[in-house]
Order: sequence, then structure tokens, then C-alpha cells
Amino acid sequence: MNTALNSPSTAFDKDLERTARRRVAARMGWTLHALIFLAVNAGLVYLSMRSGRDWAIYPALGWGLGLLIHGVAVWVRLGGGGLYEHWMDRERERLQRERGQRP
Repeated sequence: MNTALNSPSTAFDKDLERTARRRVAARMGWTLHALIFLAVNAGLVYLSMRSGRDWAIYPALGWGLGLLIHGVAVWVRLGGGGLYEHWMDRERERLQRERGQRP
């Protein structure tokens, strides 16, 4: 890993790092949202099956719509994905390339 990428020195580098952190935080937020969605809805499906009624689909559909909208806002607007460090590295590289393309 390049040390220069890990220790921003110029104002542009600090802005690049801040942007990368913000984008990765948005992706991590969606990932946490999705994991909680899965865990809670698995529990609701279990309770629904034990009661003999199929009511768990309604909260799953409502929350799923919210998760979809959150996902579109994060993934489509920001693009790509991976785990936190992988995302940080990719974001740094992308922003560094953009910096190199400036006139």
C-alpha cells in the first residue's frame, strides 16, 4: 500500500480522503442496514410460521422497499463495492486518478 495515499498532506489530498471516507461510510451503512433487515425478517418469518399465518411478508415488503431505495442511493450514486479497507483503497485510487486527469 502506498504511504502517500495513507497520509494526506495537501488540501486536495485531505479532501480526497474525506470524500473516500464519506463514500465508504455510506456503503458500510447500507451493508449494516441489509444485515439487520435479514436478521429481523428471518425472526419475523419464524414467528409467522409458528403462528400458522403468513403475515411476515408485509413488514418484509415495506422494509425491503426502504432497503432498495437506500441501496439505489448508495450503490448507484457511488458505484462499486467491497469491504471497508478494500473500498477505501479503491476510492483513494479513483480519486487519485481523477486528480491526475485534471488540467
